Amino acid sequence: MRFGKVLRLCAAFVPLFFGPLQAQFTAKELAERPKWEAFLKDAEVVGHEQLAFERGVTEPWKLTLRQGGVVRKALFKDAMGVRGGYLEGWRYEIAAYAMDKLLELGMVPPTVRRVWEGRPGSCQLWIDGTALFRDLIKEPENRVPLQSRSWKDVGFIAQFFDNLIGNEDRHQGNVLVTRSFRGILIDHSRTFRVGKGFVEGIPFSEKNVPPEELMRRLPRTLVERTSALSEQDIRDALSGLLSEAEIQAVVARRKILLLEVRKIVDRYGEGSVLY
Repeated sequence: MRFGKVLRLCAAFVPLFFGPLQAQFTAKELAERPKWEAFLKDAEVVGHEQLAFERGVTEPWKLTLRQGGVVRKALFKDAMGVRGGYLEGWRYEIAAYAMDKLLELGMVPPTVRRVWEGRPGSCQLWIDGTALFRDLIKEPENRVPLQSRSWKDVGFIAQFFDNLIGNEDRHQGNVLVTRSFRGILIDHSRTFRVGKGFVEGIPFSEKNVPPEELMRRLPRTLVERTSALSEQDIRDALSGLLSEAEIQAVVARRKILLLEVRKIVDRYGEGSVLY
């Protein structure tokens, strides 16, 4: 597990977002998810281009989809196995979206399974009007929103989510930022790990993150919803996407994550951490 890289990225990642305290997609956008899921599965592919290597070792395809008078872009990934020294899996993209929905997080774009040109893969709605965080942070005019408390708060929520899904690869190149400074989480092909470090630990913990940068504030509803999850809830959400070992690793991380949150609450006080 690349804890060294996680440490270096954490300080840059924590203050990522500005906007609502939890869901980064608007209520209207969340209500339209079933429509976009159906669109991603059934719309005709009328154009495609493979993205450059620097956009990711999975070498995804940007598809143009059309159904009726609706035309939208989508990202198609079919990578499976070791790429660039890391295990990649398109099913993990769909599983991350399934967990986003289970937690009512509202931060991962609609993502479905689709077969294109005979190859199964993940197909994720391309979110228009966004920029990569790594590009946005370079502009001086963005300094004020990037230093706001709201921005930092949702970064803590993203830490929480990455801990649950075993994401070792969150960085400035896989966070989208909208024009209104809402944060969208993408690129989850390296999640749901099953190694010892991901069953007996979590990527972001007191072992490798300074206290003030670790899940310092979290929505009470998110913590309570995660606490209420049963193993069957997790299994139902991830069945057909993950192996038994991967599902059991999520169950194990949930317990570790909640213990970590409890330590933070005990250290700073419930009123200071949960809102």
